[in-house]
Amino acid sequence: MEQAIRPTESHSNNVLPFTLYEDAKDDTQLLIPSPSFDQEESPFRETPEVQPRKPFIEANTREVNLYHLKNDCITPVFSKDNEVTISHNQFIEAAWECTQRLFRGDAVDNPEIRVSHIVKGRTPEAIHKEVRELTDEDKTIYYERMMFCIEIPSVTEVIDGCRLNLTVGGVRAYNQENLYSKKGFEKFKVFIGFKNMVCCNMCVATDGLAEEIRVTNTQELTVKMTELIVSYNARRHLERMRALLNTSMSESQFAQMVGKARLYQFLPPAQRKQLPEFEFTDCQLNTIARAYYNDPAFACDTRKEIDLWRVFNLFTGANKSSYIDSFLTRSSNAMSFAEGMAKALLGEQQYGWFVE
Repeated sequence: MEQAIRPTESHSNNVLPFTLYEDAKDDTQLLIPSPSFDQEESPFRETPEVQPRKPFIEANTREVNLYHLKNDCITPVFSKDNEVTISHNQFIEAAWECTQRLFRGDAVDNPEIRVSHIVKGRTPEAIHKEVRELTDEDKTIYYERMMFCIEIPSVTEVIDGCRLNLTVGGVRAYNQENLYSKKGFEKFKVFIGFKNMVCCNMCVATDGLAEEIRVTNTQELTVKMTELIVSYNARRHLERMRALLNTSMSESQFAQMVGKARLYQFLPPAQRKQLPEFEFTDCQLNTIARAYYNDPAFACDTRKEIDLWRVFNLFTGANKSSYIDSFLTRSSNAMSFAEGMAKALLGEQQYGWFVE
């Protein structure tokens, strides 16, 4: 199939970073192969296997569907001008449509949505009712924080026996908006990476993450998401993760890494600024230490050694206990930290403090 869009050298006259061709089905239809792959050469396309669903984030979240967000939830407004925010369902629908257009030749799953921090209210007619008298029609709800994932299971690869499916997703947190002011730019987080189907851990790298997209409408949001997806180099991301298999650490080195990571937050500020960022908490380090011995998929081997691919997955597994608004930051940090530790074990100094 002829490629229907291609990168352009200049974006000055184009809203999107590519040129539309006439063989697209309509003026807005985007046709591209999976990012960074030639369709004939991609080794990652296989018939997806049916996998049991596991939550990609746990913490205090619950699973909901798009119908619930559209029909049962209200949408917050900016209080000074009563302008409506971009709702959770509008964000998800924009991302879903964008993903379906960019991966038209691939299977695209329905969004998996998780929410937290429910905000409850009442309709004006129910203000004076007793709690026991309230009906469902009297109540209003919305969720302060929401995260979703959209899998493309036909774009897949296997690393050390773990099937990784390409995944697009995003995070919206109303607590990061000033809803008491007038409507302005609204903040969103968008990512593209891989989901490890063994444990449903999310594998996100910095070049597949836009931590703060600021837009005023869904059209601008779609443009930003498209730019991120098109620029993402999936093959390079997979190669970086596979390279973690080449380096292992002993039990004593792992213990030193965990111990130093605990000390990190107590370092003098001047010393901490000289070190790479480390985002994980003590509770998550406890989970990582326990999983080093007991995790059914990523524990150490019989010689008490563990490769950095497994260490990376211990960190992404512990990240499931993060709140929605900090999840992606820690996901990206897990990849950076695992790569840094691999380099430190080979003698590089940047992460050397963690395993001297």
